[in-house]
Amino acid sequence: MARLIPLLAIAFGVYFWLKARQNTASPDTPSASGRRRSRKSDPARAATELGFVPADAIDTAHAAAPDPHDEEVRATVRAGNWQAGADFLAGAGRDWQERYRRAGVLQDEAAADDTWLLAWRSAQPKDAGAALVHAGALISVAADIRGAKQAKYTTQEQFAGFHRMMAQARVACHEAQELAGDDPCPYIAEISCALGLGYGHDDFRALWAEIEKRDAHHLAAHTSALQYWCRKWRGSHELAERFAREAAAKGSPGRLLSFLPLYAAFEQETAEQDVDPDAYYKSPELIAAVDACLIDVAAAAEANPGDPRIVRVRHMLAWLLYWQDRYEEAVEQFRAVDGHIDSAPWTYSGDPEKRYLQARDFSAAQVLAASGN
Repeated sequence: MARLIPLLAIAFGVYFWLKARQNTASPDTPSASGRRRSRKSDPARAATELGFVPADAIDTAHAAAPDPHDEEVRATVRAGNWQAGADFLAGAGRDWQERYRRAGVLQDEAAADDTWLLAWRSAQPKDAGAALVHAGALISVAADIRGAKQAKYTTQEQFAGFHRMMAQARVACHEAQELAGDDPCPYIAEISCALGLGYGHDDFRALWAEIEKRDAHHLAAHTSALQYWCRKWRGSHELAERFAREAAAKGSPGRLLSFLPLYAAFEQETAEQDVDPDAYYKSPELIAAVDACLIDVAAAAEANPGDPRIVRVRHMLAWLLYWQDRYEEAVEQFRAVDGHIDSAPWTYSGDPEKRYLQARDFSAAQVLAASGN
């Protein structure tokens, strides 16, 4: 089933775009193949010497180690205890980032089997949390119906079913919004509808205004909105870059909005088949953007080492640092995320594991070579 990513809220549209990138090249692109071969040491051996997770133990289903509490709640609601799900969501309080993440955990389960959610809705028909999970579950089901393949491999029946379900999801988002008060989460969920149903720019800006006035620094909202402004959806490289730059400018260390320019740059490089990443990622602007994001991540980690948002930022940082030949810094990021790779940039490849291991192991080899080993 399509699994929504609660931490960065890259919802259904991003899901099937990522999966549609199955033909994306690995890091060994022709323009960079010579540079990507280490003559000084064997990359796999170097990764082993630095204590990285063995290739056969890489987890491709998660971006980080699963949270035991999340897994316990999943099992409990799966057994029919909707109150456990309600308590889990309510436990986030007014931490809108965490509420959105927890809603994602629940909506994954509801998309697979909504028996417990229907019981919750029947018992508490005006519960804002149940309405939010319901809307998210419909979005996830819509993504399942459409499937993960490119449009040319998707049937008209799939498209028709997808649009019917997405229209229902939009209605459910609006219902959840009526119950939400100042909670931005059901508005953020509607970004998926904007992608799938093709909202015009004015309509999307109106939706975004509702989100911003409730939480102007919500990282998941910004990463989802960035997708809307990308050329592959409803915008352009220029619009995506502008949105990312403005988002980063309004952030402060620890809010992680400096991630947006990195993600926008990655999206552009991925979309432009004739771009040489070995040169593209070394622009002064992107080096400065990486530096700013490193400061941001350090501040976020100091404030809350367990902040689940950080891990996906680290995945992207590792990729850009690798291309910028900043191998010691790349290895630091790889150490922080190693073993779990269900995240961009790895998922934009037809072989995420291969892409990850090439970047990680090459970086490890360069670090060992520089130390004389």
